[in-house]
Amino acid sequence: MIPVGRPSIGREEEEAVTRVLRSGMLAQGPEVAGFEDQFARYCGARHAVGVNSGTAALHAALAALGIGAGHEVIVPAFTFFATGSAVCMCGARPVFADVDPDTFNLSVGSVQELLSQRTHAVIGVHLFGQPCEVRPLRELCEERGIPFIEDAAQAHGAEYHGKRAGGLGTAGCFSFYPTKNMTSGEGGMVTLDDEVLAKRIRMFINHGQEEKYLHTCLGYNFRMTDIAASIGKEQLKKLDGFNRRRREVARYYDTHLRREGILTPSVAPGMTHVYHQYVIRVTGDFPLSRDELARYLGDKGVGTAVHYPVPLHRQPVFSGFAGNTGCPAADELAGAVLSLPVHPQVTDEERAYICRVIQEVP
Repeated sequence: MIPVGRPSIGREEEEAVTRVLRSGMLAQGPEVAGFEDQFARYCGARHAVGVNSGTAALHAALAALGIGAGHEVIVPAFTFFATGSAVCMCGARPVFADVDPDTFNLSVGSVQELLSQRTHAVIGVHLFGQPCEVRPLRELCEERGIPFIEDAAQAHGAEYHGKRAGGLGTAGCFSFYPTKNMTSGEGGMVTLDDEVLAKRIRMFINHGQEEKYLHTCLGYNFRMTDIAASIGKEQLKKLDGFNRRRREVARYYDTHLRREGILTPSVAPGMTHVYHQYVIRVTGDFPLSRDELARYLGDKGVGTAVHYPVPLHRQPVFSGFAGNTGCPAADELAGAVLSLPVHPQVTDEERAYICRVIQEVP
């Protein structure tokens, strides 16, 4: 089976972990500090704060920005659950905006319609590795004096008009889950320019401590470990190479998946897509439905996945939020998208086989 996702771990990561284990410093320490500095510089941000997951990154950024009860935060309806749940973890209410049917990213027009006096932030997701339309979204936020937060969990190294994800908003939130473009096993990062905000985040993820045993706010244990950071440092060295290979595989698919009823990803002008996922749309012109194609490919040894079959405004946990129902593009995409293997370990032979199998569907 050709897996739809696979971490790329080498001897360098193994040796880094062994070095940390032998040092005796396993929790947050010098490895985390070094990783934070390197990742901030990579993204073009002044500061970075390591955390233990992408969800924690979103939660910490929102909390440090003062998002809480009575506030609304606009998020896209078509994304992973954590983008919405992190808002609820702060006691605020997510308001779900529709997405662009071509790029899958947050629709600027939908955000404009949903902005209100209760809106205290907007989260733009760089979905599947392509940056959202940052400039107009930031302008909408700046007009109202509210933060624009990047959910960059799938966009390590992606660029928006020459600037990297994580250096485009008030804060950028990353995940280092095993199948992301780079990993630390589990982990996350918040990137930002504001030193005061960075200090608040550091307090929030460390039990609200301003100094040891002096707690000035309520917080959590969201710290990154030195073990995770040591892996992350090695992965960051390889990230650009990983992304080049993802783009090579994606370009091959773009060229060879030419069949009626299969729509390949659309890349907007000025974007550098890093293809965390290569997501096709299966339309009614194809002889099989999306789910039938997924089963067909599975029988042929090709792993696939559906990201995401239930959009956020349809999730049962959010059903009590009035007004979160008008997202037709998100609804359509949820029934049509299918992710194909695009990770760096996909071989030339495997990508050719995948295309051939799809072309041969009777």
